[in-house]
Amino acid sequence: MRIVSIFGTRPEAIKMAPLVAALRAEPHFDTSLCITGQHREMLAQVMALFDLRAEHQLDVMQPNQSLNGLFARLLTGVDAMLERVQPDCVLVHGDTTTAAAAALAAFQRRIRVGHVEAGLRSGDIQSPYPEEMNRRLVDSMSTWLFAPTPAARDAALSEKVSGRIWVTGNTVIDALVATVAKLDSDAALERSLAERYGWLDARRKLLLITGHRRENFGEGFRNICAALQDLAQRDDVQIVYPVHLNPNVRDVVQNALGGHANVHLIAPVDYIDFVWLMRRAYLILTDSGGVQEEAPSLGKPVLVLRDVTERPEAIAAGTVCLVGTSRERIVTEASRLLDDSAIYAGFCRSANPYGDGRACSRIVDALCERPFTQFHS
Repeated sequence: MRIVSIFGTRPEAIKMAPLVAALRAEPHFDTSLCITGQHREMLAQVMALFDLRAEHQLDVMQPNQSLNGLFARLLTGVDAMLERVQPDCVLVHGDTTTAAAAALAAFQRRIRVGHVEAGLRSGDIQSPYPEEMNRRLVDSMSTWLFAPTPAARDAALSEKVSGRIWVTGNTVIDALVATVAKLDSDAALERSLAERYGWLDARRKLLLITGHRRENFGEGFRNICAALQDLAQRDDVQIVYPVHLNPNVRDVVQNALGGHANVHLIAPVDYIDFVWLMRRAYLILTDSGGVQEEAPSLGKPVLVLRDVTERPEAIAAGTVCLVGTSRERIVTEASRLLDDSAIYAGFCRSANPYGDGRACSRIVDALCERPFTQFHS
């Protein structure tokens, strides 16, 4: 079977990297990788970490590009690549504009689509925007739906999708397990990271922040930054924020938090650096789906800076809390975890409902039509 894996953003690259490696190790497949460049600057870090090479590269980004402009360039670029390669199957990941456009390009050529991380639903097509609609679109066109959890499988089944569904676990846990093993086995790497972040104060609790969601642009990010200003007044915390390169995020964050003595605004970091920082964090505040999935494996509480989530499993498990973008709610919930050790301990259960590190092998087995035991959280 000739397979092309297609992705364009840093989160997709992290989650697809172990799967690309597993596909290349499988003799049944003739596999190649196409990257669209939707996050070109941040993508290079992940490609280097996981030793990935792309046989096909697109250049879709333009300054101040609209979503429709991006979708159009993706559709025509992927279509031209498919014309050259003539694959039997295209694999896409998640809910990005790259995933939606690539799946549509393949579907319109009658090429089968496999959707990694299928079935996630927030129930609101406006949040996250446009991701909720993207993933519904991809699921509806897919032959293979690789759902990370039983809840995701059930959501896809409720929509009567035509493809076959497997519960595999989430590939991000495969990536996390491999990265933690690398950190634990390489003393020189661990020392270099400790030196790189030598400015961290071990006496203060580390609050690690990420944010990039389109629905939080504007007032949402201003409220988040105001809450961080309030939390930064405490003398027992330090805030580390690797700031997304999107000007809608970067400019607001820099204007609100730049120069604050207790807030470290840093450039986006390599994935291995981020895992190292997560392991040292006391509390994580994020609007990222991937971080919601990774942190429970590390025993780290997460406050989700969104009003809804398509990942309810960790909320049910008690390791994640939705706080939205309300300044007061963020400060209140963060302060509870900082001040009450019993509440904090309840969040720190190192049980992960999203995977066991074997998602990629299950996906390969499904594509090869080999029997396997599906993931149960």
